[in-house]
Amino acid sequence: MVTVSHVVQKLIDEKVFVREGLAQGIISYTSLAEKIKPEVEEELGKKVKLSAIVMALRRYEEKLKKSFRESSFNYFLETILKTDICYIVVNESVTLSPKLLTLYHIIDFKKGGILNIVQGNYEVVVITNQRYKKKVIGLLKTEKILTVVDNLVSISLTYSKDFLFTPGVMYNILRFVAGENINIIDIILTPTELSLIIEKKDAMKCYKVLEKLTKKSEENQ
Repeated sequence: MVTVSHVVQKLIDEKVFVREGLAQGIISYTSLAEKIKPEVEEELGKKVKLSAIVMALRRYEEKLKKSFRESSFNYFLETILKTDICYIVVNESVTLSPKLLTLYHIIDFKKGGILNIVQGNYEVVVITNQRYKKKVIGLLKTEKILTVVDNLVSISLTYSKDFLFTPGVMYNILRFVAGENINIIDIILTPTELSLIIEKKDAMKCYKVLEKLTKKSEENQ
């Protein structure tokens, strides 16, 4: 039999940030109960007393507190900011691969050149410095270019290889970024580095968020 408690728990589990806030005891039971009351009644197909939802939230909070553990950032080493990034999306084709290989001869990595190629099933993304934009587009002029976004920023976190096998790392980082309403254009991930491609207007806000994680890491070491 489906109960109010079952439905409340299901609805909270679907809202990750609400679930975390409830586990930390920083959410008003009554306000949250009023918010989810229509959904609870729709799920159950009947009217439900607000007090019953509040009670279900209290019980679930107690359960969450037992398992909740504040995220610990013990492995972050540094935050790196790179500006003037260009983001180019090209339609996948049989003629594209040889041209992408040529890009490695165009980009001067010794002088701070950036080149990230993300291969998808239907599109390929080329991320490079703004100064190489004309050369890259010229090389790809016979291909179908879908999107070009200029003047982006890359913000990278470097960390130990232990994070490759640590569950929840991506969530623990991105929840802070999402909490600041920062839009992420793309994510580049290697075993020791996470890079976020974002709009220039969000650069300092995002940098400060990630810097807090790095400082927290240093304090925990």
